[in-house]
Amino acid sequence: MLDVRRLRLLRDLARLGTIAAVSEAHTYTPSAVSQQLAALQREAGVRLLERAGRRVALTPTGEALVRHAEVVLAALEAADATLAAARGGLSGTVRIGAYPSAVRTLLPTALVALARSHPGLHLMVTELDPVDVPDALRGRRLDVALLHDYDIVPVEPDPALDSTPLLDETVYLALPATHAYDGADPLRSARTAAWIVGTPGTLCHTVALHACELAGFRPEVHHHADDFAAVLALVAAGHGVGLVPQLAVGQPPPGVELVPLTVRRRTRVAFRRGSGDHPAVAACVRALGAAAAAVFA
Repeated sequence: MLDVRRLRLLRDLARLGTIAAVSEAHTYTPSAVSQQLAALQREAGVRLLERAGRRVALTPTGEALVRHAEVVLAALEAADATLAAARGGLSGTVRIGAYPSAVRTLLPTALVALARSHPGLHLMVTELDPVDVPDALRGRRLDVALLHDYDIVPVEPDPALDSTPLLDETVYLALPATHAYDGADPLRSARTAAWIVGTPGTLCHTVALHACELAGFRPEVHHHADDFAAVLALVAAGHGVGLVPQLAVGQPPPGVELVPLTVRRRTRVAFRRGSGDHPAVAACVRALGAAAAAVFA
């Protein structure tokens, strides 16, 4: 019988690419990870790994086993969900991850509702960028988390995760009120402006650049800011323009004009595949859905 913990390491090697990255994700030493993978290979009785230069790569059989591992791990999550439902009552720790604007607007309402309905739950919130969510869910550092993408930069679904839709938001071009723009094509009107975009490597950075490229120009980036409140403050001060999703708009400072674009930001509640029927996960999904409905009522 194959060891599930070793299957998880193989799955993560396929995803992360190196023994060092797997060891960091699991807080093991690289030597310990290598030993566990070697033991899995002995259990399997066939070669699962091969050298590719200075790295280790999966053989076709190893890749096939990873696909089976995803099914096995999802089945274990589903089994845990069945047992939790049979025990009745909600208790224990639930770790919820969300991006900053959702932490400010959605999480407080959802947490109040959860605490009132399920006082036995210990709720822990972590603010993080959505790009870090899949790893945190896979690594069991989170149980429920918010993922988002944009219609112009869709993100491929993660095979280890399930999700349910939560929000579909308008994205605005934030510009100084004194800035003249073309109502038919506001982005083109900002082609000569200084731009405020997210840190390189973030989804917000990618979306801003791609939106401008679709409008026929490459933006001249003057500032990097990942906090939308900071973006709006810089715009109000006349230091540039930027893209801000509806949830992050709040009460914009004086001197900022918000022009709706056709770009949409789409948020989903994500959890490990198979865990959707876990009572605590289902309760979080319901509370987040109610909070989103209240915000956009």
